[in-house]
Order: sequence, then C-alpha cells, then structure tokens
Amino acid sequence: MCAARADASPQQAVDNLPDMQIFHNPLHAAHAARQEMFRGRMVDSHEVPQRLEYVLDALRRHPLGALREPEVDDAALQHALQRVHTPAYLEFLQRAWASWVELDPGNAGRDALPSVWPLARADAFRGDAPTRHFAARLGMHAFDSGTPLTRGTWVAARAGAACALAAARELLAGGRSAFALTRPPGHHAGPDYFGGYCFVNNAALAAQALCDGGCRRVAVLDIDYHHGNGTQTIFYRRADVLTVSIHGDPQTEYPFFLGFADERGADSGLDCNLNLPLPRGSGIAAWREALLQGLQRVRSFGAEALVVPMGLDTFAGDPICGFALQRDDYPQIGSLLARAGLPTLFTFEGGYAVAELGIHAHKLLQGFVQAAA
Repeated sequence: MCAARADASPQQAVDNLPDMQIFHNPLHAAHAARQEMFRGRMVDSHEVPQRLEYVLDALRRHPLGALREPEVDDAALQHALQRVHTPAYLEFLQRAWASWVELDPGNAGRDALPSVWPLARADAFRGDAPTRHFAARLGMHAFDSGTPLTRGTWVAARAGAACALAAARELLAGGRSAFALTRPPGHHAGPDYFGGYCFVNNAALAAQALCDGGCRRVAVLDIDYHHGNGTQTIFYRRADVLTVSIHGDPQTEYPFFLGFADERGADSGLDCNLNLPLPRGSGIAAWREALLQGLQRVRSFGAEALVVPMGLDTFAGDPICGFALQRDDYPQIGSLLARAGLPTLFTFEGGYAVAELGIHAHKLLQGFVQAAA
C-alpha cells in the first residue's frame, strides 16, 4: 500500500479528502517554440504557452482546489529525473541550447530542430556512435522534426518535472488527487529521447516517485489522442507499473511506430502493458468502452495509485487529431476515472484547440472531483 500520513490509515486518508491540489509551472513560458516541421513544411508551433494559460485561468475562475507552485529541492528533483531518464540524456538537455549556439552564433535567433538521424537497423548506422557534433547528438536524442528545442526548454521542462514530483508527494502524504499543470508535455519522452513536443516524461516521473514512496503497484492510464510511447518504453519490462493507453490507431496516427494492441510488455512486465487503439473518427461510445476496459485492467492489476496523462486532443475540434469527443463528454470521463477509487494524479499533456482547453480541463477535473466526493 502507498505510504499514507502517519496519523491516518490509508482508508482514512482517502475518506478525509482535501480539494484537488494543483501544482502549476511558473516557468513554462520559457519554452516558446517558433515553428515546427510538419510533413515537409514549416508551420507555426501548435504547442504554445497559451495552452497552459487557458487552463490556469479556468481553474482560477472556477476553483477545484488550491493552486500551488511546486516546492522541491534540487537534489530530490535530480534524483527523480534520473529514475526515469539516463544521465547522458539529462546532460544533453541541460547543455543543448548552449551547444546549438556554439555550432553557429546565428542559431541564437532560431530554435533547434534535428536534420539527421541514425536508423535503428544494425546494418545501417551505429546508435552508440561516440560522435561529438551537436547536429548528430540532436538527432540521436530526437525521434521527429516537429519538436523544437528552444532557449528555455530545459528550464521549463525541469520546472515541470518539479510539478509532477510535488503532485506525487501529495498523494504519498494521503491526498486523494493532484494535478501537475505544466508544459511542455511529457508522455512521448523516453529514457533518452524526446519528440511529440515532449522532453521530460512527467507521468513516468510521477509513477516512479509513487513506487519509490511506497506504492507496490501503480497504473498509468493515458487518455491523450496519441499513444504514450515514451511511458510505455520506460516501464515495458516492469511488473510494478501497468501502462494503459487509449489512442488513435498507429496504423494511421502519430507516433506510428508504437502503440499497437499486440504490445503486451516483456520479461517480468509481460501483460503489464495494454494498448487500446481506436480508428480515426471514434466518438464517445467507442472511447468510453475502451476506457472501461482500461479501468478493468487497472482493477485486476491491483493498482494502489493511478496516474492519468490527461490529453485533451480527443476533442472533435482539435486541429491535428481525429477523435470526435464533445465538450459535454469530459465530465463523464472524469467521473469514470474517479470511480476507480484510487489516489489519482493527472499530468497535462496534449490538446491544440487552444481556446477550448480551459473549459475541457475544468469539466474533466470537475467530473472527477464531484464523483470522488
């Protein structure tokens, strides 16, 4: 059982609930990408600071709980980061902007995008080649050309990780629910790579912190339109973390190369991964059935805490995604998640119908809080 407050049993900790604790990233706007590569052309970035601001404004106008900035010491944060990402990758992120500008002083006025990658085939390129050129190192750590690395990426991503760690600590102290409201998002980031607008995997960091804090089993239930490939990779061979993802079918949807239904986990993690891909155009009926299936797996797994990478790009009006969920579907989603009866931590992931994000986030979280009361 997850550690609870010293003066309360685990059940008492759930019964005597404070409001949802919302940890927001005060430094998120340091990451403000200019343009991204999208299918052969440069377009304005879809992942913008306004995404978070709309959500924060909605939660200020219609409070669901305390809005807090994370208070996490550097040593604890660095330890938490190293539990899910390799030291070499973290060092790369920390130094990436300086290396980009050293490559060409003119780069100070443009974001970094990779232009060369080592193929995974053993007979093509060495993935472990000890290259020193920054353009090559950038390609070794990136899996797409649509995730600009900016002057403030590391500052924003690191502060976002602090939100995730603070939210996990809230649950470990006996809290019922917490929300890590941060950007850039995280669920596509793997142990040593970035992509899909993600650099640090906040959901994985939170799940690992819950395990380290006393939870014997943790479930991650990803409800973003895109498969949580980074989270799956981090935990794929683990038996203590169940990963479930409801997402667009990778036969036609990004990230394309992971997220198929036959990926069940490996080694001790066999049957600890469940992918529920749905066809483009799916509405709430099919999506709800997938959610119920995912929640059943969470129950049978015996999870003691739940982490929900909360993507809101399932909305019918999202400009780069393909599900057909409507505004009034989101309270139902929150309510169903609450019925799992677990301490629950949300991380803010995708959603690119920017002006709608505050409404949808509030509706989902309000549905959760009301059902959990």
